[in-house]
Amino acid sequence: MTRVTSPLAGRAVGLAAVPDPVFSAAMVGPGAAIDPVREPQEAVAPLDGVVLSLHHHAFVVVDDEGHGVLTHLGIDTVQLGGEGFELLVSKGDTVIRGQGVVRWDPAAVEAAGKSPVSPVVALEAAADSLSGVRADGEVKPGDGLFLWT
Repeated sequence: MTRVTSPLAGRAVGLAAVPDPVFSAAMVGPGAAIDPVREPQEAVAPLDGVVLSLHHHAFVVVDDEGHGVLTHLGIDTVQLGGEGFELLVSKGDTVIRGQGVVRWDPAAVEAAGKSPVSPVVALEAAADSLSGVRADGEVKPGDGLFLWT
């Protein structure tokens, strides 16, 4: 079983509330999303594992069970070309839960006309393999988002 925790400080929201049809329809996979506090913060690893994929606006960490979790910082933020995002690790690095991966400013993303709402998705997971999915309430980095079995 993989425990996935919040990579950000903010408010948990359901994937259906994400302003992007690919995420809101769970086409990428099931999970949750965070509406982040509007201040500079580090997006941290939501589980222990290896950084399989790393971009300024998104990263995937895979644990030793092969569970890959995508953290996507905002919607359409790839269009910002990395502006306002600072990578703190490298692809292939081993990270521990709570370790900083990307430093960013959700308020700057919003000022650039993009949504800072950040999906946290279980890649290639069946919807019924997640339990305890957080869809509301304040969260801080390390608070539980869902369990993946």
